[in-house]
Amino acid sequence: MLDVSIVIVSFNARVDLERCLQSLHDTPPARPHEIILVDNASADGSAEAARRWPDVRVIETGANLGFSRGNNVGIRASSGTNLLLLNSDTIVPPGAIDTLLSQLDHHPDVAVVGPRLIDGSGRAELSFGPMVSPFAELRQKRIASGDVDALTRREQYPDWVSGACLLVRRADAEAVGLLDERYQMYLEDVDFCAAIRARGKRILFTPHVEVTHLRGRSAQSAPSATKAAYRRSQIAFYEKHHPRWMPILRLYLKLRGADT
Repeated sequence: MLDVSIVIVSFNARVDLERCLQSLHDTPPARPHEIILVDNASADGSAEAARRWPDVRVIETGANLGFSRGNNVGIRASSGTNLLLLNSDTIVPPGAIDTLLSQLDHHPDVAVVGPRLIDGSGRAELSFGPMVSPFAELRQKRIASGDVDALTRREQYPDWVSGACLLVRRADAEAVGLLDERYQMYLEDVDFCAAIRARGKRILFTPHVEVTHLRGRSAQSAPSATKAAYRRSQIAFYEKHHPRWMPILRLYLKLRGADT
């Protein structure tokens, strides 16, 4: 069996997708692996572009299934012992995937590992945190940019790590039923990690691996749809994890003029 299946879900992000795939092929992981692209009905030739690399398995869904459903399609088609969920707008440096796999090897109680994410200018992204709640969201928003750099220099065990680059053991992913498909975009990674933690496994953030995350290119191609998807995910998340907050959330969204 392969050590890792790299699953990439893409929607109208051809330029970023090509850059991501090129980074994976410039210095491929040393461990046995496969690359699966799930194309969510892109109109920019993304699927055709990915076929430049013969080892990339391309699955065309024929519709925009969203992040969770798209990843689940890729996971079900894969065979690796571990799964790397990777955004199309990432650039993976040499040795990154092998180091993430080593982290799993050395931490048997850990089910998920996430790297330090940086933008194109090298600035750190706050790509992990405590379980999402109204107060946690407020604290997360108040963290200054300088604090983000310091926070992301330390290895730690947060409640979640970003789905932009998330390595998980297949056995743990399957044990929780893969990603919850109610989430089309946003919060699916927090929910996924919560389900895994509920089974007694830990989430690891490691600063020893840095992956570039150019952020939001697919979202930029359809901003109105992206905002609506976020609202749906936010409502689904709070209904599932914080139902008592729902009246307040709905009132907040109504005051902001957001459809619910």
